[in-house]
Amino acid sequence: MASPHLTTPITSDLLRGALDLEQTADGVLPHRLPAWARAQNIDPQLTTAEAMPSGVRLVFRTRATTVELDVLPMKMVYRGTGPRPDGRYDLVVDGRLAGQATAGGGKVLTIDLATGTSGIEPGPVGTVRFTDLPATDKEVVIWLPQREITELVALRTDAPVEPVDTGDRRVWLHHGSSISHGSDAESPTGTWPAVAATLAGVELVNLGFSGSALLDPFTARAMRDTPADLISVKIGINVVNADLMRLRAFGPAVHGFLDTIREGQPDTPLLVVSSILCPIQEDTPGPGAVEFIDGKVRFRATGDPAEVASGRLTLRVIRAELARIVASRAGADPNLHYLDGLDLYGEADYAELPLPDELHPDPAADRRIGERFAALAFGPKGPFAAAQ
Repeated sequence: MASPHLTTPITSDLLRGALDLEQTADGVLPHRLPAWARAQNIDPQLTTAEAMPSGVRLVFRTRATTVELDVLPMKMVYRGTGPRPDGRYDLVVDGRLAGQATAGGGKVLTIDLATGTSGIEPGPVGTVRFTDLPATDKEVVIWLPQREITELVALRTDAPVEPVDTGDRRVWLHHGSSISHGSDAESPTGTWPAVAATLAGVELVNLGFSGSALLDPFTARAMRDTPADLISVKIGINVVNADLMRLRAFGPAVHGFLDTIREGQPDTPLLVVSSILCPIQEDTPGPGAVEFIDGKVRFRATGDPAEVASGRLTLRVIRAELARIVASRAGADPNLHYLDGLDLYGEADYAELPLPDELHPDPAADRRIGERFAALAFGPKGPFAAAQ
């Protein structure tokens, strides 16, 4: 089958969910943090995570029946385990999932979780192809794989492409951990924020960074400067499993994070969300550790519960502190709200849909969390309810 002959430059007006677009030797690379914030980061984990395009999608109108996207993905392999499935590209046409595809080729990033070392092997450009689309004017959305760094090389179609205005859809800006990033979701539209955004009919900007929801001031400033109608921050699991701080530092850090967001968006509905249930870290502090059992990754907590009394953090401690902080600020900030993560995924959910690696939800649990968030946050009585 012949390739479509119209090539459209991939520019920011065709992309949603990215805060920056970097020119590379092969094409363009979407980033979920601006360049100035990336320059302040020293953590390789976050360097990788923010360049993974969770929630980033190409959006355009066209009458094309064939769409091709040349990409240079970076596949991730954890030493000691089998290769992860290739990332999926989800095609949504006029609001409905119409196809899925993967891209061959690409670079390979091999990570040794035991030593913290990594290496990159080069690879060729691959092509994602969608065919047999209706020959009518339509909105086409291509969601990029949430866990593969993806350079966009070329967009080809057999009919012209034009950008799409967001119209009156509200923009929801969310920050969280790998659970928000969608580390174990089946596809980019299956991450819980994407599920919730689809159900609520809002435009998602997902700043879920695997391993990196650590109250970094540059992340707060990036959120301060990103126009949004709704904002949420999900805090807890990374702070605990990184053993990043003690209770004395945690409270002021949360206040500072919220203060920074409020500098630029003083009245925007702002929802603070605590961690979902994670039994290994409910009452045991970090740091978290990784082990391999039958070629699969498992996480465990290594701290001493007796040290909670001296300020070590657990998820139970953090939930109580977040609820206290929000309550203390709410009198002066009526648009600040709190959501207990156990209402999204709790003990009954763990019994039915346990965390396969003891840390991350499986695809079914991801969807459940998204559906519950949509109901609790965007529902008629929720803090993100649409004005009547």
